[in-house]
Amino acid sequence: MAKRKQTGNDALANNRKARHEYSILDTYEAGISLTGTEIKSVRAARITIGDGFVSIKDGEAYLMNVNIAEFTQGNRFNHDPLRTRKLLLHQKEISKLQSAVSQKGMTIVPLKVYIKHGFAKVLIGVAQGKHSYDKRETLKKRDQQRDIDRALSRRR
Repeated sequence: MAKRKQTGNDALANNRKARHEYSILDTYEAGISLTGTEIKSVRAARITIGDGFVSIKDGEAYLMNVNIAEFTQGNRFNHDPLRTRKLLLHQKEISKLQSAVSQKGMTIVPLKVYIKHGFAKVLIGVAQGKHSYDKRETLKKRDQQRDIDRALSRRR
């Protein structure tokens, strides 16, 4: 049986707002502890991570405020859509995250959810909030680069 080729965009959910609102300083890949109906909903891309964040309690990382829709064929044992989910990270990574978050203005946000080797993974980023003038500057640079690329493509 032939293996499927990996595409560049294999994400089931992206947090585009996070890259606009925050400066991402460091990223980590973490597994998510899910129940049976949750993984079925994730595979169907019925997950929203826009309002999510990561909290560290008692030496463990938890994914909070992430909505995984109820599985449509689920029965009375279906999951709660907004429940707190444990992230699977090494203890060294958790301690690094905890020390990073202890600084003022730092937070941990989920950036992307995807399936890797049959397991659900989340890409989390240590982020620092941007000011409104930083956001405007980023948009300005992006527009300028787009104009430069257009001008160069017309020359060819």
